[in-house]
Amino acid sequence: MITRMYTNARMSKIVKHAGVVYLCGQVGDGANVTEQTRDCLSRVDALLNEAGSSREHILQATIWLADMADFDEMNAIWDDWAPKGQAPARACGEAKLADPDLLVEVIVTAAVSA
Repeated sequence: MITRMYTNARMSKIVKHAGVVYLCGQVGDGANVTEQTRDCLSRVDALLNEAGSSREHILQATIWLADMADFDEMNAIWDDWAPKGQAPARACGEAKLADPDLLVEVIVTAAVSA
């Protein structure tokens, strides 16, 4: 069974299937990549919690930065947030994001908590 949450004509924020949680891309508010990354990851936490998962159960993360020059600044926040010893498979690249004010977007796939 597939469960979709917060669904509109274009997308669902959460999709659950066979014990796996898929989140749509999350962005955050803020004036710089540090603030946006913190806010973005707090949104990831909230959605994972609602879906019956947590950051400790993240399987894979894809991170898009508007500018790879922000890589170290974003990683400083990510490294504090990611559970020690439970880092997911991860990729990070540069992309033109949907809004010019957006600096970071995170896409997460996680296992449902047991």
